[in-house]
Amino acid sequence: MFSEIGVQGQKKLASSRILICGCGALGSVLSNILTRSGIGFIRLVDRDFIETDNLQRQALYDEQDVHDNLPKAEAAARKLRRINSSISIEPVIANIDHTNIRKLVDRIDLIVDGTDNFETRFLINDISIEKDIPWIFSGCIGSQGQTMNIIPGRTPCLSCLMETIPPPGIQATCETAGILAAAVQMIASVASAEALKILTGQWNALNPYLTRIDVWKNHLQQIALQELHDEGHCRTCTERVFPWLEGTHGYQMAILCGRNAIQITPKHSVSLSFENLAAVLGNLGKVTYNPFMLRFRIQDYGITLFPDGRAIIQGTDNEELARRLYAQYLGN
Repeated sequence: MFSEIGVQGQKKLASSRILICGCGALGSVLSNILTRSGIGFIRLVDRDFIETDNLQRQALYDEQDVHDNLPKAEAAARKLRRINSSISIEPVIANIDHTNIRKLVDRIDLIVDGTDNFETRFLINDISIEKDIPWIFSGCIGSQGQTMNIIPGRTPCLSCLMETIPPPGIQATCETAGILAAAVQMIASVASAEALKILTGQWNALNPYLTRIDVWKNHLQQIALQELHDEGHCRTCTERVFPWLEGTHGYQMAILCGRNAIQITPKHSVSLSFENLAAVLGNLGKVTYNPFMLRFRIQDYGITLFPDGRAIIQGTDNEELARRLYAQYLGN
């Protein structure tokens, strides 16, 4: 009945195939809306499992999912199949990286961002430009969120907007700044509408701006970025250099023998301010630091951080858990 989509548009949606990267706060809302919209095939990818404190903002899950100890992708798929049994839902329990992303985007028409870190977003940006697949960048923290359409050849890409990921500790996280469910719902709704426009081919209706919304401060900001694309200086969409896709950017991990610890090392060194980090992390756990390293204790885990961004995560030899702790408290 909505004339801008109509019968033909609904048929296009039914034949469309999308990849949703991440099934947390944004991903759970995005997948819910797009499942109900009749997208024919939805591939859900997430590396994490559901915990009680997720339920405040991750609207697709409930306490039974926590009790059942389910991975997010599997729990999401089960719920979505009950919502719409006429479409295909494929859960993938995996960490998205340069070794598997080409397979994940196979026969995909649109990539939708539900991730919580810029390392994965830059990887998505690389594969989007290389394979000419549109994607929608979205992110939320505190009471604000932002979203932007990235259409290869038409719009600026993520690398046009920012050359590389923020250093560890600069980017706020859900653990350090919290997040309002209302902000998640708002941004996911805006991004979902843009997804429907892309999949039905309504290019003239697309939002051309980076849109930022703060639901607490009542701010709406739309930033024009087209000049960044028109200047033609981007290493990704102009020069077609894909370091994240080639695996030359990001983080290296190593198990420290006999230590019950994981070392995480950025492939490119950064310069950190321990004073600023201590001010943020001190509200969450015990922090001590000197010019050589910062130590942070939270629950059963210890994080020792060095000035170049290298960290040792103590209390686990599980690489996925170590990566999650690094992302939760340091941002990337």
